[in-house]
Amino acid sequence: MGKSLENPPETGNKPAAAPLLAWYDRHARVLPWRARKGERADPYAVWLSEIMLQQTTVATVGPYFTRFLARWPTVAALAAAPVEEVMKEWAGLGYYSRARNLHACARVVAAEHGGKFPENVEDLSKLPGIGPYTAAAIAAIAFGRPATVVDGNVERVVARLFALRNPLPQVKPEIRKKAATLTPLKRAGDFAQAMMDLGATICTPKSPACNRCPLENLCDARAEGIAALLPARAPKKERPVRRGACFWLTRGDEVWLRRRPEKGLLGGMMEVPGSPWDSREAEGAKPGLEHAPLEADWKRVPGKVEHTFTHFHLELDVFTATTRKKSVPGGEWVPLDRLAGEALPTVMRKVAAHAMPDAGPLFAKR
Repeated sequence: MGKSLENPPETGNKPAAAPLLAWYDRHARVLPWRARKGERADPYAVWLSEIMLQQTTVATVGPYFTRFLARWPTVAALAAAPVEEVMKEWAGLGYYSRARNLHACARVVAAEHGGKFPENVEDLSKLPGIGPYTAAAIAAIAFGRPATVVDGNVERVVARLFALRNPLPQVKPEIRKKAATLTPLKRAGDFAQAMMDLGATICTPKSPACNRCPLENLCDARAEGIAALLPARAPKKERPVRRGACFWLTRGDEVWLRRRPEKGLLGGMMEVPGSPWDSREAEGAKPGLEHAPLEADWKRVPGKVEHTFTHFHLELDVFTATTRKKSVPGGEWVPLDRLAGEALPTVMRKVAAHAMPDAGPLFAKR
């Protein structure tokens, strides 16, 4: 990873820590994983929440975090859990490699570190699924280390504070350097969370509330009247469209599912069987039924299932059929009333809802 992300006290010309921490003491968000004033943060809760919050909103993460902590209250308990059960609880959060790395990390911490997380950035970064940001966040929030924590909210705050005009993502290294000049030696964890809260509630992407910002007098972008324009972003590339088909096969009150390969997109998750997802240009092109799990009277459900991944947009045709066969190679029969508890990714929950539109709350998000 290179040099440590832990930094000396403020070395720049913006004394942001004092006013920001004073604001945080009055306005800190109450979050289920955040230690209350006067309490010491739980490293396990900090780690768990930071992994869940990667590319996911606070509102979405809350219920998942609460369920995980209730079911596996310690890192040792999570390490001892079957990975399949962890994937089931994770279903719907997306970016499923995070769940596999979460379990792998718990096992390493339990087996090699006596159930205790390392306290410094370098050692934390050696654990599965912990990159520079997460290592800095755990070191600062859980252990008070003066580490620079830069998430999307912090990027926005720093870009505006210093009026950094270069677009994202090219400006990221400059943002990190500037952020490092702000990090205080004391209360580094509170400072990191204060920066996040400031970006989430005051220094928002659109219409920032500059007149309520504790750093208003330090903000170069505010002084220049360009706060709402920063950070600039390079034009996004248009996502390619991929298409495919899924085959919803039922037998009485059961549906046939299969598990995806451990490696790759949605690795280890359950899925409705289907065709490969390709980038055929012809809108009217239909995948052949050679990808169906067996020969049957397949009926296409009107409409399509659409889902957007990071790098492409997916459109799926859904076909349904019934069978009396007890055995179908390569998968398993799952009772419909257990479907909500299976490790089905969001796109497959959409497929299920499309195949059975009258199922009501059965496929609703937990």
